[in-house]
Order: sequence, then structure tokens, then C-alpha cells
Amino acid sequence: MSKVLYITAHPHDDTQSYSMAVGKAFIDTYKEVHPNDEIVNLDLYKEHIPEIDVDVFNGWGKLKSGKGFEELSEGEKAKVGRLSDLCEQFISVDKYVFVTPLWNFSFPPVLKAYIDAVSVAGKTFKYTEHGPVGLLTDKKALHIQARGGFYSEGPAAQMEMGHRYLNIMMQFYGVPSFEGLFVEGHAAMPDKAQEIKENAIARAKDLAHTF
Repeated sequence: MSKVLYITAHPHDDTQSYSMAVGKAFIDTYKEVHPNDEIVNLDLYKEHIPEIDVDVFNGWGKLKSGKGFEELSEGEKAKVGRLSDLCEQFISVDKYVFVTPLWNFSFPPVLKAYIDAVSVAGKTFKYTEHGPVGLLTDKKALHIQARGGFYSEGPAAQMEMGHRYLNIMMQFYGVPSFEGLFVEGHAAMPDKAQEIKENAIARAKDLAHTF
């Protein structure tokens, strides 16, 4: 049995968002194909994802100096504790599914805050004399991303930084398998938008059998 963390970063649901619609098709099919697997839903727009700010740095500094968690301020406790919980959840699962739109060539900022939360030395990677080494070598990940234009090839491919960033971070964590499922061109070709969506949903259902 595997544990899957289904991470969505979109303010809209599957009735309004192409990425969320394809993501729903994937995870619904995955549940049917893998009924014994555990699915954990993490909607980043509904969860508290602290940004790394002065409270967090102060809290981390106190803990590093040997102070106990109880010696942190209430604000520091809330943020540092929540960041720790998010990281522990992240490393406890076997598979990751990220669902995002392409916004301004990247993804919504809440996902960056989340990646910052789980990028913890000694948890998702470690420092060695030869540089950082990823610790999540037994995981796999998938990124479902909707793009209104076309970014899979040509000059535009260099402008897409959302999937490329996640790819770098998965490599950094040592995740050996990272796939991308892209829904693209629906804004550029509105007359074919429904066809593009349906094709992506079909691909998502197929992928759910092998992921």
C-alpha cells in the first residue's frame, strides 16, 4: 500500500480550472485502480502555509541555540510548529501529485511557500562534503499543469519556470521519478478548448494506472 499526497495550488475547483479538472480525473481514477492506497488531500489555498519570516528565523535561532520549544513566543511556536508538521507530512508519503496552473510563467506563490516549508536539511536533503544530497530516494512525483498557451517546445519552453522549478526541487530531494502532464493551448485556441481538456483528462486516467 502506498500513501499519496495530492497537493493542489489553485483558488478554483474542477468546474472552473483546467488543471483541477484534469487532476480530479487523475486522482479519482487512481483511487479506483489502487483502492488500498491512502490519499491525503492538501489544498494549499485552504491550509495555513506560513511564509519564512522574522518569527520563523527567530524561532529556529532559539531552537538551534539550545532553547526549548516552550521558550518560543506564541507567534514563533505557531509558525515553526506548522512548518515542522508540513515537512513531516511530506516525508511520510510515497508519492506526490502537484496540481497547478501556469501563472506568469510559474505557479501560484503559495506553492513556493510550501516548497520552502518542506525544504529542510536533515529531512528532505542533507549537506555533505560533496554538496547537498537528496534524502527522498524512494519517492515518485507527478506535476499536472494547465497552460493557456503552448510551452512544451520552441522559445516559449525556456519561459516556463513552474514545472522546471519543481523538477529541480525533486532532483534536489533525490526523487528519482518526476513526470509532467500538461494541458496547454486552450486559451490560445478557444475553439478547441474542450477537446484539449478532454484529451488531457483521458491521458490523466491512463497515467493513473501506472503511476
